[in-house]
Amino acid sequence: LSYLPIPVWTPGKDKGAYITTNTLTRDYNTGIQNMGVYRTMVRDETNLISNLRPGRQGYMNTLTWTDKGKVAPIAWVIAAPPAVHLATVANLPYGADEITIAGGMIGEAVNMVKCRTVDLLVPADAEIIIEGEIHPGETDMEGPFGEFAGYMGPVDRRPVVRVTAITHRRNPIFYGYTSQMPPSESTTIQSLTNAGMLLKMLRHDLGEITVTDVFIDQTFGGLLAHVIVAMKPSYPAHSKKVGRLVAAMSPLKRVTVVDEDVDIRDHTHVEWAMNSRYNPSRDTVLIDDAYFPINMDPSVRSATSQDTMGSKVVCDATLKVDAGTFSLPPKEIMMKALDLWKEIGLPEFEIPKRAKLRIDRS
Repeated sequence: LSYLPIPVWTPGKDKGAYITTNTLTRDYNTGIQNMGVYRTMVRDETNLISNLRPGRQGYMNTLTWTDKGKVAPIAWVIAAPPAVHLATVANLPYGADEITIAGGMIGEAVNMVKCRTVDLLVPADAEIIIEGEIHPGETDMEGPFGEFAGYMGPVDRRPVVRVTAITHRRNPIFYGYTSQMPPSESTTIQSLTNAGMLLKMLRHDLGEITVTDVFIDQTFGGLLAHVIVAMKPSYPAHSKKVGRLVAAMSPLKRVTVVDEDVDIRDHTHVEWAMNSRYNPSRDTVLIDDAYFPINMDPSVRSATSQDTMGSKVVCDATLKVDAGTFSLPPKEIMMKALDLWKEIGLPEFEIPKRAKLRIDRS
């Protein structure tokens, strides 16, 4: 493994060098492969310790082998085509193969090739592939590691992987996700892809067609974070219902629902909606007994380092009553002012989306 330039991501604090890229496993019973991102610590020249923790699909896949006393195949895909990386970090339902999603994104099947030493298919255009095996009962202590929540992740016992092969292109490029303190590369791409997943599930799977957009703040690392949903409520408490759905079907901790006339990617516009359309005593839904793993969510850690249950909040910042017209001049007057601005040669600027949405209603 020292042949590869595997970095120490949090110098002086991480236990050692870590691989932070796509991890590929396969269900023994169905043959369906899964790709996810699991931090993986280099133990020595030929052994890794992967943070395959209970509840994650990669862990469940390896159990379908080791519970039968069989060796589980595993591989790391380093520097694959961008669509593969984007599909990998999306929280897909168990049994879905991320490669099919990647193929959909690029409009054609991803070219796959069989590994040299384990029974897995990997993207043929990847820069580097690390192949390995997990033997039943082989574990070691993994961590600490600078995690996405901005704190050092604790140490725990995880599966040991015996590396069986490393293959690569000529003059390969090494790649890994930067995580640690958010917002990072890791949290940003996970926020973007999983917002798309939630929008798809709400509109196409659950029939909430009045939902127009979903945004997750750039601190989502597979858990926690704040999601903002834009929609046009169809009946009383419709927005609360959608907020509860999002809280129930995702690991997100905070859910805010706003009207479709709010730019959910503009912090100032969202805060305006929270100030002018949100009444905390009437528009807040608290959801208790939500489980968050202690090693992923620092807020649920107790003084005794035992798991404590977490909670979620839904904030309904949609308009419930007609608050009247906006305190803006009519649209035609504002457009004349813009024309004059351009005519006299003042500096060009781009009208923020929040202003356009307000002008249309002024």
